[in-house]
Parts: sequence; structure tokens; C-alpha cells
Amino acid sequence: MNRAFAGQVSRREFLATAGSALAAMSCGGLGAGPNDGSSDGNQLTARPAVPSTIASAGTSQLWSEFPSAHLVVPANLDATAALPLVVALHGAGITASGPLQFLGPYAEASKFLLLVPDSRGATWDGITGGYGPDIATIDRALRLVFDRCRVDPSRITLEGFSDGASYALGVGLANGDLFNRIVAFSPGFITTTHFSGPRPTVFVSHGRQDPILSFANTESRIVPDLKAAGCQVEFHPYDGVHSTTADIASAGVEFMTRR
Repeated sequence: MNRAFAGQVSRREFLATAGSALAAMSCGGLGAGPNDGSSDGNQLTARPAVPSTIASAGTSQLWSEFPSAHLVVPANLDATAALPLVVALHGAGITASGPLQFLGPYAEASKFLLLVPDSRGATWDGITGGYGPDIATIDRALRLVFDRCRVDPSRITLEGFSDGASYALGVGLANGDLFNRIVAFSPGFITTTHFSGPRPTVFVSHGRQDPILSFANTESRIVPDLKAAGCQVEFHPYDGVHSTTADIASAGVEFMTRR
């Protein structure tokens, strides 16, 4: 069954109605928004498997050329344990260093695998009009992680902030048989028009005073559309701007790692 998000505002529409040069600059410029076809080209092929080797603890770059991806394996693990996996997507104008600094300490403390890819451009391809190279990067990175790590298939989360959150919603909904959880910190819209398969459980947060991406749009459009599509949604509004508070970050990590 395919579900179209007919009520979703596109990125172009959102930034036009916001009337904010700061929003356009911070979110990587105006884009065409979601496609109109029955498949958006955002399906991933990598799936959990029995690993052929076990990665060592620490942070590693999975390949040398750009865009690359980085893997955090926490220390002092039970070698037989299957761990939660969080795939973290950075915001516009940021690199993988942002999510690594933000979630790396949580990965160590809460014992989850953290995969952080880079986008090819200033933001993710689905934000600016069409999926392609960034989906290939994420798919390649996931295949390597599944070959090197024991992953708990019931706890695979796609997480993002800002443009990364918008992209996480679109890619996560298109791959509900892989990502059973999505965490969207301060999203702008959903970068897909259709999805099929299982519905992920979704954590959405947004600061009420956000001057970059509209809190009202998240509250009145994104969250209701997710619920109408059959997703269980945890919505966490808070007093704040375009950032993630410590309390919201902790709530998001608890959501990612709970059984």
C-alpha cells in the first residue's frame, strides 16, 4: 500500500511562506521538494546479516573518498550482543562531525552503534529535488556496518536534525522494513510522497521559538500527516530555538535504545 503525503508543504513552498532569508541560507537554499511519482528512488537494499568480522571499538572512517561515512563502536561490549544501530544525518552546511560530536558520547554511554554519513552537497539530495548519490552512500555504509557488526534488527533508527530530520522522515518512511524508528529533531517537511511496508515509530521534537524552520508546520502538518499515515508518533515540543536541548536529546536517545 502506498500513501501520498498530499498535505505536506514542499521545501519551496515552506521557505516562500516563511519569507526568511535566514531560513533559505541555513537550509541549503530553495529546493523543488518531494517528487510526485509512486516511487521516490529512496529505497535502500542493505539489510542486517550475520557479520563476517567484528569491528574494533572506536571511531573509524569506512572509506577514504568523499562523501564518506563514520562508524562509532562503543568500548567494553559483550562480543555476543546485538546492538541498536543509529544512522545519524547532519543538518545543512554541516558535516558528519556534527552528529559525531552530538551523539558520540551517547553511543558510548548507552552502548549503541552510530553510523554517520556525509551528504555529497551542502545538504541531502532529496532536499534539493531528487534522491540519488546520498542514498547510494547510506546504502554502501549500511552494507559495511552489517558485515562488521552484530545489529539488533528491532532497534535500527534513522535520526536527523533540521534538513537531516526532513530527509530522515522521507527515507525512513520509504524503508520501514529496515528502520523501525525515526527520530526527527526540528524537521521542515517530509522528503517523500509515497511509502509502503511497515510504519516506523516516530519521535519528533521542535522548539516553539524556532526562527529557521516553523514549529507550527511541524505541529499542524508533519505530526498529523505521520499519524494519518499510520505511524505511532511521540511529539516533543519545547521552549527553544533551532537547536536540541539536553533534555530533548536524552529523550531521543532513550527512544532509540528502548526495547
